[in-house]
Amino acid sequence: MTDSRNSGPDQESLRRASLKIALRISAACGALVLCLLAAATVYLFSKTGAPAPDSAEPGAVYASLDTRDLIKAMIVVGLVGVLLAGVIGWLSARSSIRPLSEALALQRRFVQDASHEMRTPLAILDARIQLAQRGNDPESANGQALARIREDTAALTELVNGLLEAATGREPAPDTTPVNVTAIAAEVVESARQLADTRRIGLGFDGRTQVEAVINPQSLRRAILALVDNALAHTPAGGRVDLSVGLARNQAVISVTDTGSGISDVDRQRIFERFVHSTRDPAGSGRRGYGIGLALVREIAAQAGGQAELVSSGPGGTEMRILLPRAHSAVLPGRRAPSQPEQ
Repeated sequence: MTDSRNSGPDQESLRRASLKIALRISAACGALVLCLLAAATVYLFSKTGAPAPDSAEPGAVYASLDTRDLIKAMIVVGLVGVLLAGVIGWLSARSSIRPLSEALALQRRFVQDASHEMRTPLAILDARIQLAQRGNDPESANGQALARIREDTAALTELVNGLLEAATGREPAPDTTPVNVTAIAAEVVESARQLADTRRIGLGFDGRTQVEAVINPQSLRRAILALVDNALAHTPAGGRVDLSVGLARNQAVISVTDTGSGISDVDRQRIFERFVHSTRDPAGSGRRGYGIGLALVREIAAQAGGQAELVSSGPGGTEMRILLPRAHSAVLPGRRAPSQPEQ
């Protein structure tokens, strides 16, 4: 049994789908019925004027049909037939999509349960990190590492809460507060630096230009991290990945470049589509790609009114970037942007 409280959005979409299928079946059946009625009408008109045969047997009974009454009866029968066809089509459609309804309800319930169960371990982890921070100087290496771990835990908690919110089927509230794109990009670089060091890849950041954009900060962090992670996965040891934030044509530009071997076995026009990914592993990372990260980057950018694009790719490396509409106050108060020409 499915929980009707949690499957409301699913039931609404499935109801519209079943209604569309029913209308199509009704239209097809109605066209067939009308064709048959037209053929029968033509045939009857061709026979109504025929005289009674002279060789009729005595006492034989002949029926006299009124053409108008016959046409009215045929119209009524046709309308009833179309109505019955619509009911049959609607019932058939509902029956055919019932397994899909159950699958959607099961998927939504799984996301809700998994997200809810993950919140408690994350809260316990955050409490333990706070306890560890009390015994360490915030300025020490351990204190700074614990602070970064707590920031990553908070980001993961926000992600889990977002999944739980999305699983309810409610439309998220639109973002109206500008966020500091440069600061979030800097946080991503710090989070990914240890991973880059482990793979012996240089990770650079150019955040001289302070830029603001109206976007959910957690979504922006996920998008930038996905681009950086993708670049690290396709850059061999000894290579380099650079992240920069700038302005171009009144847009915030987040650019990620790498020194990998470039994209060669995937259609570049489809690189941001779901499940489209390279089958090669030129960097030797041993990671399996699923073609989801870049698709999420494009979706997040599109939801904020921007876009994600592949700028260039070749043997010398790849450059990808996110373009977001610039907030009105692009340069934060108290900070001075460098005097450099816009691209």
